[in-house]
Amino acid sequence: MQAKDMCEVRCEVTKANEDVVLSVKKQMPELETAAQIFKALADETRLKIAYALTIEEELCVCDVGEIIGSSTATASHHLRFLRDLSLAKSRRKGKLVYYSLADHHVNALVKLAYEHAIEEGAKDGEGS
Repeated sequence: MQAKDMCEVRCEVTKANEDVVLSVKKQMPELETAAQIFKALADETRLKIAYALTIEEELCVCDVGEIIGSSTATASHHLRFLRDLSLAKSRRKGKLVYYSLADHHVNALVKLAYEHAIEEGAKDGEGS
């Protein structure tokens, strides 16, 4: 019997707990914005930029371009994308624009993803 068939049989017998389902649905926020954040950070270049901004609190577009190995125009495009999603903020000083992460939530999210990746990499290495 396939897993889907087993679930259908189990649900026919036990039925979903409607109170639990309704409670979770009421408490579940609109996740579209959260999904957009993860989509933005799913791009390796943008994640590198965000991670760089956890190390240095503020970077100019020129420095970001050097860090990611791109032109300043490409770096600026990625930074603007992050800013438009409220993941980064900018300030202008003369002709230069400096970027930083929007707040401690974004900083924590990026660091947590990095720490998780390091731990998972260490686990993968244990079995070798």
